[in-house]
Amino acid sequence: MDTQKLILDKLTNVLSVTDKNSAAKLKGLVDQAGRIFVGGAGRSGLVSRFFAMRLVHSGYQVSMVGEVVTPAMKDGDLLVVISGSGGTKTLLPILETAKSKGGKIAVISMKSSSAMSDLADLTVQIGNDDSFPLTKGMPMGTTFELSTLIYLEAVIGEIIFDKDLTEEGMRAIHANLE
Repeated sequence: MDTQKLILDKLTNVLSVTDKNSAAKLKGLVDQAGRIFVGGAGRSGLVSRFFAMRLVHSGYQVSMVGEVVTPAMKDGDLLVVISGSGGTKTLLPILETAKSKGGKIAVISMKSSSAMSDLADLTVQIGNDDSFPLTKGMPMGTTFELSTLIYLEAVIGEIIFDKDLTEEGMRAIHANLE
């Protein structure tokens, strides 16, 4: 079995049916935001960290939900949450708080409709309702997580072109206390 081909083919199929207009909508929310808060649980949380880091490199003011140094959300801020199910119980109260503070909410999920999307200003569905059957060799959400990572890297790529960012400029913002 060529598992690399399996993975690449699966991700290509998922991304080919992901709404191409959703990237522009997400970029619009990012650009309008005062500050951006990013979160997710488990492996989706790891993907959210990739996105948050790239947003920082692109010049945005970004905080990770749940960190001890994360400031309070205010009116005009944006919360971006990644949740395959769109119903992660530990994240729902965070969305409710963000909404009550006047924040905008973007949910990135494999579901077009969910408890989280009910609170969201934008729901980005990765793939479609048929994109995530159980696939041997890609267990427990792998397809969603990798597809989301690639989708969000492409959004960052569009931001780089739109803002005419350079590698040197982005590198100057990269953490130097590692």
